[in-house]
Amino acid sequence: MPLCSAYDKGKKGMRLLDKKFLDLLAQRYDSEEKVVTEIINLEAILNLPKGTEHFVSDLHGEYQAFQHVLRNGSGKVKEKIRGLFNDRLAEEEINEMATLVYYPEEKLQLMKNNFDNKQELNEWYTETIKHLIELIAYASSKYTRSKVRKALPQQFVYIIEELLYKTDEFTNKKRYYTKIIQEIISLAQADKLITGLAYTTQQLVVDHLHVVGDIYDRGPEPDKIMDTLINYHSVDIQWGNHDVLWLGAFAGSEVCLANIIRICARYDNLDIIEDVYGINLRPLLNLAEKYYDDNPAFRPKRQSDKRLSESEQLQITKIHQAIAMIQFKLEMPIIKRRPYFNMSERLLLEKIDYDQNEITIHGHTYPLENTCFATVNPEQPDQLLEEEKQVMDRLLFSVQHSEKLARHMNFLMKKGNLYLKYNGNLLIHGCIPVDQKGNMENMRIENQTYAGRELLDIFEHYLREAFAHPEVTDDLATDMVWYLWTGEYSSLFGKREMTTFERYFIQDKATHKERKNPYYYLRENEEMCRKILVEFGLNPEQGHIINGHTPVKEIDGENPIKANGKMIVIDGGFSKAYQSTTGIAGYTLLYNSYGMQLVAHKHFHSKEAVLQDGTDVLSVRRLVDKEVERKKVLETNTGEELLQEISILKSLMEYRYMN
Repeated sequence: MPLCSAYDKGKKGMRLLDKKFLDLLAQRYDSEEKVVTEIINLEAILNLPKGTEHFVSDLHGEYQAFQHVLRNGSGKVKEKIRGLFNDRLAEEEINEMATLVYYPEEKLQLMKNNFDNKQELNEWYTETIKHLIELIAYASSKYTRSKVRKALPQQFVYIIEELLYKTDEFTNKKRYYTKIIQEIISLAQADKLITGLAYTTQQLVVDHLHVVGDIYDRGPEPDKIMDTLINYHSVDIQWGNHDVLWLGAFAGSEVCLANIIRICARYDNLDIIEDVYGINLRPLLNLAEKYYDDNPAFRPKRQSDKRLSESEQLQITKIHQAIAMIQFKLEMPIIKRRPYFNMSERLLLEKIDYDQNEITIHGHTYPLENTCFATVNPEQPDQLLEEEKQVMDRLLFSVQHSEKLARHMNFLMKKGNLYLKYNGNLLIHGCIPVDQKGNMENMRIENQTYAGRELLDIFEHYLREAFAHPEVTDDLATDMVWYLWTGEYSSLFGKREMTTFERYFIQDKATHKERKNPYYYLRENEEMCRKILVEFGLNPEQGHIINGHTPVKEIDGENPIKANGKMIVIDGGFSKAYQSTTGIAGYTLLYNSYGMQLVAHKHFHSKEAVLQDGTDVLSVRRLVDKEVERKKVLETNTGEELLQEISILKSLMEYRYMN
């Protein structure tokens, strides 16, 4: 067929498709008036102030600390309360009201214990409901009524809207509004209403949540974080290296699965594997009991609030060794069949002199200590024992048939990306691989070269392909997921090599050092950040790079705001494992219509401490960037979508109602 004929045929097909689409749309907007009303509504929304974005990163299973930051909106809830009631309430009352919004069920129980009689309690209910209604009106002032209605507790929508939009209060309807509140209290619905109003306030204060990577590993409750995110009103996720490890295991990568179990053993979090996700570790324990003994290098890291018996510690130590050795074996066939991964130096089990108990790496020979090579065949060190194969087969089957894990991984895949362009900013967990001169690093994959944004796009392509075909366990896509965890040009790892083996077996700490990609010092340079923003099609004058992955050592004076504000690093140490080196307990970022603020957090002790003391765990707010003019919805990703909807509706008018 001639090219012009094919082109004409294609255009005709598109016209038919457009016609069918417009016909379907016309069933929803079956009159010109409905179309006009919707266009007016959308055009008006474009002129509202943009909502508040909330950025968190590197949560690492610290559910309680994450919950508190989420509920208080990194201090935004209390800021709203203080802005509204500063002249009417004392500081103690402001703290009490804030705590009530954060933890309504628990705070209600505490408050009710403070009253001697029912009349005092009812008076408190009346004042509290009025204050919360007023707070919601204040927090929702930049939203449409329709959006606010969706945020309200469904069983109380009618009542709350009557109180929220009350009119004629001082004449005809004053007793009407008073009676509504009285009846709520008399019918024992006050606790439910207050709880609903509290959660509505949380939702209205933060319009959208960004999780910039690493929900999993180290901390004890990543599953609860996932459940929270699944139920959150508006969220996206930029995968971290630990998240991809879990996605890889579910997608069929045995080496990713081995890494997960090893990390859980290292941080005494095997409960997540066995109790939370229902994955039977008994076959692995039987193998470990058979071949391994106590080993100081493999004892679990101590958690300050958790105590292990000697037998429990010994079991974990044995499991840790067993799965680590399986991991080192499983890495080797991948390295050999993918020479363009450039990882031959990591064929470590082949570099050991088993008679002399020493290893030669990078031209240097080191003695080995704390070794556990009972299952290694020196002639074929990558060979799994038949028992090891059976253990991994059972573990992988169990992982891929865990209903709860499937739910979490599918959500992580649905809401996640390697990077995100959102409202003019680039959100990325790790790095953009570059060389020392700031040029985008090239990686050759299957005879094609990728760099910069194209490299990240091909990484994500392979990850999604592996996830879509979990029955295939040794193809390029599945191997590439593991490369994202540990490869030199991985945007999630960003180091020359991962020295896990060296940390276990070599005393010389020089071998433990993991050399970072030049990105991690070049990101201090404004021109480098501008170059990256341009690479991703963003405006370098207005855009920022929002980064996680590497804990900012504020204790040593490191500044999380880099490159004249173009780079913002928000991993400040949510994970307790990092807090001794960072000096804080995490950064979060807020971006509203007025600009950006970075918030540093102190260590979160407990929800009970917040309830009793009414104090937050915030320390310092830093202005990152202030908008010259207040930013509108028109200038956001949502604005782009609304403009497309308006264009479609105008096409519908021309097609159905203007002819």
